[in-house]
Amino acid sequence: MVCRIILGVLSLAYVFALGIFGAGTFGWFGVEQDPLSGAYLILLGMPWVLIPFDRIVADGLLSLVATLAPLINLAILWSICWWLRR
Repeated sequence: MVCRIILGVLSLAYVFALGIFGAGTFGWFGVEQDPLSGAYLILLGMPWVLIPFDRIVADGLLSLVATLAPLINLAILWSICWWLRR
């Protein structure tokens, strides 16, 4: 039960951070474009965004890596919850 709540809260925070990132990057809903709109995504995917991907990934894809990094945390948390439920 606690795992479901934590996964739900983290998933909602991820969706919310994606919305803020989209609104700040592309100017959705009349929001002024802001270069720091992806800060919440960086915080949600924290241990994975510290890896120096700039040597591996092209510069244009670094924002995609930061956008998908919280999914790694969600997958790890889901697997821990699945393992505890067995």
